Parts: sequence; C-alpha cells; structure tokens
Amino acid sequence: MNTPTATTSWPGPEVVQPAIERPTAMRLAATEYQRVTDAVEALQLQDWTRPTDCTEWDVRQLVAHIAGQANLFSTPFEVVRQTRAANARQQPGQVRVDALTALQVAERQHLGPDELRAELHRVTLRGARGRRRIPAFLRRRRLPDPEVVNGAPETWSLGYVTDVILTRDSWMHRLDLARATGQDPVHTADHDGVIVADVVGEWARRHGQPYQLVLTGPAGGSWRSGTGGEEIVMDAADFCRILSGRPGTDDGQPRGLLTTEVPF
Repeated sequence: MNTPTATTSWPGPEVVQPAIERPTAMRLAATEYQRVTDAVEALQLQDWTRPTDCTEWDVRQLVAHIAGQANLFSTPFEVVRQTRAANARQQPGQVRVDALTALQVAERQHLGPDELRAELHRVTLRGARGRRRIPAFLRRRRLPDPEVVNGAPETWSLGYVTDVILTRDSWMHRLDLARATGQDPVHTADHDGVIVADVVGEWARRHGQPYQLVLTGPAGGSWRSGTGGEEIVMDAADFCRILSGRPGTDDGQPRGLLTTEVPF
C-alpha cells in the first residue's frame, strides 16, 4: 500500500480564517498566557541556560520571545513599533517572522530571570486584553505577505494569527520549556484538549485523506474520517510537536500523514 503524504490542496486560493469560535479562542488565549507564566515561574536558576528545541535559543532567550510575542498585540502602537523595527533589521533572504522574533529576543538580551518574569506578568494581561479588542472587520483582513506551509504559499487573515497562531505559539513554547527542563506541563481536556482538537481539524483539512487518529493523554481524543485510512496512535503533545516540525519523544522522522505541517 502506498504511504499517504501531505497535499497542498488546502487552503488553496482561500484566505485562512480561524475555525475556532471567538469566545473560545479568547478563553484559550487568557488561560494559556497564565499557564506559560506559571511554567516560567517554576524555572530554577540552572534552567535558564539550558538549550531548547528552538535551536537558536536557550531557555532565557525563549522566554524573552514569549514575552515579546505576548506584548505584540497589547496596543496598536506596539504592533506598529515591533513591525517597523523588525522590518528595519530584516536581513536579505530572512523571513519577516524570523526578523520579528529575533527583535523580541534582542530587545530583552539585557534582562535576567526576575526581570523577564516580571515583564511576562505585565505583558500577558495586556496582550490578552489587546487581542480581545481587535474588531471583526480587522480580523477578517488578509496579511500582506504569504506564508509558506507544506511547500505552498497561502494567505492568512489577521484573525487566524490573533485567535489561533498566537495561542498555539505560547502553548508549543510551554512544551519546549518542559522538554528542556524536565517539567511536567499542565494538560487538561478543557484547555489543552481544545487546542489539540483545533490542530487535528486543521491537519485533517490540510491533508484531505482518510485517517484514524487516537491521541493519548489528558489533551487527547479520537478522530476519524473516511475508511481505509492511515491509523495513528500517539501522545497528543508529541503529535502537535511533530506537525510543528519539532522532534517527538522518539526523535524519529515523521512519515505518512504526519508529514503534513500545521502552523504554530
């Protein structure tokens, strides 16, 4: 039997919009900011210099990015400021989002653990409030630059970023912190399970093939579509890590439908 592989039929010419309902998205955003803040609070002094799966960053630099990203949509002024500053420092051939995250880390290179913790407490509250205040007509707007996913360019709406990607980003980085430091991340069905289910739905739309999926752990569940599809059984966090391009627990290369990328 042929091994299923990723397709690029979705979203095609359509602008990617959030599939999750707005009230749920904002609840997840606020809860995730609190959980990643708690995870940073739990870091020990020796943890801050440990390497992470974001290979260019150690734990301190990763936390700096988390703080900068949380602050991005805290006010319209901050969106403009970070965007302009990132554009000014963008290198030839560098993707704009990489220039933005590099800016967030560079602006906090002088901050130590206590200062980063304090900033995270401040900016996550402002960031959640700022994201809630973005009106619907702005959230529907398309971003000017395409993103390349599964080898094909696609256009994202602002709402896809503010309602989905920013929460996934914080959630995945919380897993990065746990993997780097040996923490056990807090996972619950009513929060992490909802994030994972949204990822599964998008993954299924992106590959468009029959499948049977069982994800284990508190954030897991069972999904299927069609008949005769690939059967996958694995940990829910590992599933999301692999779709994001990170190594799973066994660090093996993804195969079949697990090669279908989902943005985080």
